[in-house]
Amino acid sequence: MKKAILGKKLGMTQVFTPEGIVVPVTVVEAGPCSVVQIKSEEKDGYKAVVVAFGKQKASRLSKPKLGVFTKNNVEPAKILKEFKFDNSSEYQIGQEIKCSIFAEGDKVDAIGVTRGRGFTGVIQRWNNHRLKMTHGTGPVHREVGSMGANSTPSRVFKNKHMPGHYGCERVTIQNLEIVKVDAERNILLVKGCVPGPKGSIITIRDAKKA
Repeated sequence: MKKAILGKKLGMTQVFTPEGIVVPVTVVEAGPCSVVQIKSEEKDGYKAVVVAFGKQKASRLSKPKLGVFTKNNVEPAKILKEFKFDNSSEYQIGQEIKCSIFAEGDKVDAIGVTRGRGFTGVIQRWNNHRLKMTHGTGPVHREVGSMGANSTPSRVFKNKHMPGHYGCERVTIQNLEIVKVDAERNILLVKGCVPGPKGSIITIRDAKKA
């Protein structure tokens, strides 16, 4: 990974290209992220950079988490995350990572947690077809349907699409494009949609499969 940043999803809007084409974009408040810790192979067994994002009161942090910020003289933050940068040894504690590391036209991956939808049926969760509305089918028409033969194998196979908890999953959308970078307001405009509701934490990194 060459570059990455944490951000907060603010919502969606649209911009116009010079040719007059409407482009839907997601507005992400990206950074600034402070470098809190630098992990090395000698001490930790691997190289990584721990960054912090989002202001937080010191009274709302646990003692172990607060100790990380106090030890390195960094302001308390809400989110801590590791990034395994290729050049992690070049970073310094207290350094700020800003959205200016990206440029217009860059291909990025957006990682977030989808909106929770609670317990849902197979039609909403797996896009199953509903059952027939006639010929004795019912009284429920949105149920799963046949679970298989009751004599052999007399059980339900694993991984069958069933009702259950839907949402709250970590999702990565690849090869999105940076439409605009506003370094003064720490804003990135990403073409298309990114996972998660408004206010959720988003990770923007350089595309792995560009």
